[in-house]
Amino acid sequence: MKKNIKRMISSVVSTTLLSAILLSTASCSSSSKGKQELIIYNWGEYIAEDTIAGFEAKYPQYDVVYRTFETNETMYPNLDKSYDVIVPSEYMVCRLIREERIQPIDWSLIPNATKYMDPMFNELTFDEDKSLSDDVLNYAVPYLYCTVGLIYDANKITLPENVTDAETIWSILFDSQYANEIGMYDSMRESIGTALNYLGYSINSMNDAELQEALNLLIEQKGNIKPTYGVDNLKDKMVSGELVASVAWSGDHIVMLDRVEELGREDEVDLRLVVPEGSNWSVDMMCIPANAKNVQGAHDFINYMYEPDVALANCEYVGYSTPNTAAKAMLDEEVANNIYYYPDEKLFSSLEVYYSSAEYEERYTEIWNTVKASN
Repeated sequence: MKKNIKRMISSVVSTTLLSAILLSTASCSSSSKGKQELIIYNWGEYIAEDTIAGFEAKYPQYDVVYRTFETNETMYPNLDKSYDVIVPSEYMVCRLIREERIQPIDWSLIPNATKYMDPMFNELTFDEDKSLSDDVLNYAVPYLYCTVGLIYDANKITLPENVTDAETIWSILFDSQYANEIGMYDSMRESIGTALNYLGYSINSMNDAELQEALNLLIEQKGNIKPTYGVDNLKDKMVSGELVASVAWSGDHIVMLDRVEELGREDEVDLRLVVPEGSNWSVDMMCIPANAKNVQGAHDFINYMYEPDVALANCEYVGYSTPNTAAKAMLDEEVANNIYYYPDEKLFSSLEVYYSSAEYEERYTEIWNTVKASN
């Protein structure tokens, strides 16, 4: 996908949108302090501690209300409420575009993103529908990205050096010797995708036989391995040694290593990350809901998040990979050169983003509900 940002600006910003921005800015909610309320809806533990305060200091006209969610699927039902900025993953962005739940971005209002966004995002295929894929950056701005891999305690588990085979890597999650010591994300795409990748199938498979095989595997795992399901809680359980391995977004690895160091547990746990070929490469993106009340404030917030120092602070605090070229240039080389955080061409070419459509949502939701309802 190639996209010229300057051309994109003119094609995206219509008279209607400009009118909407002015109207929504004028009518947006005011706080008790006489400031404009700006409601941000983001993942838990997914922003540096001083980012909101820094934004409010630079833009004193806004009073930020900050709310969090744990997965795309728990976020989605809440979108009937009014938020000004949301941060879904790319496959959910595609769904929201199809459903007209988010509005176009006015790139003329976010010059930092125009200047610093890594151009590789112009080449990414976000969806199997090319016309929709080509339209994603008209509606969404990359915030942070990651790969999905296995984090394991090398003091308790041994994997071959430089292993990339999905079956070998993911087999840890389905090995009965680690019963009650495995973590799985309570998220249908990550969990079903892990099962499909382990079985040698595309993480976007819609083949009935392949999906049935993944379903059977996850039900068997739940019954025999008894994994701990969750998201943020898995990080603490890995650091404490309660779990020996877990599915994890790459950014969680950095967070876990920091916590291990803070607690002085370096001699007790040796947490390592490995990403198998064919796994997921995911981008969380800043979007403006169609029912947002403070559209100008939303653009100001997105632009602020692309200031290099701000982007660096968020990248380092959260642990995920930054799409901001200036921020990446300031990272420690050990992080910037880690192919599991910033994949090289060989690994990147094997990874997939999750595709989304009504058919995907229906089929995968059915599978996941069956897994969760099983004994």
